Amino acid sequence: MDIYPAIDLKGGKCVRLSQGQFAQITTYSEDPLKMAKRWKAEGAQRLHIVDLDGARKGSPDPTNLEVLRQIVRQVGLPIQFGGGVRSGEVVERMLRLGVERVVVGTTAATEEKLIEGLFTVYGDKIVVGVDARDGMVAIQAWQMQVNEPALSFIGRMVKLGAKRFVFTDISKDGMLEGVNLEAIRNAAQAAQGRPLIASGGVTSMKDIEALLQLRQQHPNVEGAIIGKALYAGTLSLPEVIARVKAG
Repeated sequence: MDIYPAIDLKGGKCVRLSQGQFAQITTYSEDPLKMAKRWKAEGAQRLHIVDLDGARKGSPDPTNLEVLRQIVRQVGLPIQFGGGVRSGEVVERMLRLGVERVVVGTTAATEEKLIEGLFTVYGDKIVVGVDARDGMVAIQAWQMQVNEPALSFIGRMVKLGAKRFVFTDISKDGMLEGVNLEAIRNAAQAAQGRPLIASGGVTSMKDIEALLQLRQQHPNVEGAIIGKALYAGTLSLPEVIARVKAG
């Protein structure tokens, strides 16, 4: 199982939100590059980076993009990037910058022809971001909800050619309350064998154990994104990686 330390960028700083609420923001580092280097030193093989400003306004934020560029150049880990990716041009720009995979959420939910075209052109470099609140899809930095159940959305994306998913339970994100295992299980089933990365609520080794156990039933649960737990210290990245490697 792949472990992705999360670096959420706002105004060029490394922050965490609670349930995606911009009013509930905590700054963990003025230097995201330093955090990225720390996670690499502690054993990270990949990073998950989100441009929160970009997600809100619908296009990449220049300050955060510069931080991303520095991380790509100086850290050298594969990066999964999301936030404000609403066009093919932005996807191309991110890939040229050196990002390995691009997460598309809002556009996937609202522009079927565009996302189908992105799947055709970019294949597994496109990750569908499935952000669920009360079982329904949320878009535009989680500020809006659409009238489509998350599981139906996943099925629709599979038919269009999606190769990989990131599933986030918004109610759990940043709350340090544990994962919603049932929601992840249902999402993994809906993905019909496509790799799915779980996000939201990973808090303790108990959650890691639960995800590893779930992976035995659903091998397509490919990874987990860990955010606040690493910054708040409820999880140690080296310990998590050691446990995952032990199988």
